[in-house]
Amino acid sequence: MRMYLISDNVDTLTGMRLAGIEGVVCHNRDHLRSELDKVLTDKTIGILLITELLSNQFPDIIEDIKLHRRLPIVVAIPDRHGTGRNPNFIMDYVNEAIGVKVQEDSK
Repeated sequence: MRMYLISDNVDTLTGMRLAGIEGVVCHNRDHLRSELDKVLTDKTIGILLITELLSNQFPDIIEDIKLHRRLPIVVAIPDRHGTGRNPNFIMDYVNEAIGVKVQEDSK
């Protein structure tokens, strides 16, 4: 199985290509849809990396794949603009998961 990237910018694609991951740059819904169709028919792709910006712009398309397909596994990654997540997203996730507010040590 191999990884494939669908990015919203050339910089992220270039970085991933240096790591041996092929991919494509998409800027609109139609291009994203056609590239996803290609990815879904390629049985050698096990992990689909997609930039957070694209994932957030077209959540209906991405969620449909996540919910109805076993493969490829879809992973949203931050790009050169950073993550769209709250800086304390891990602590928030832990608090939500255990149902108890965990305080950070302020030393």
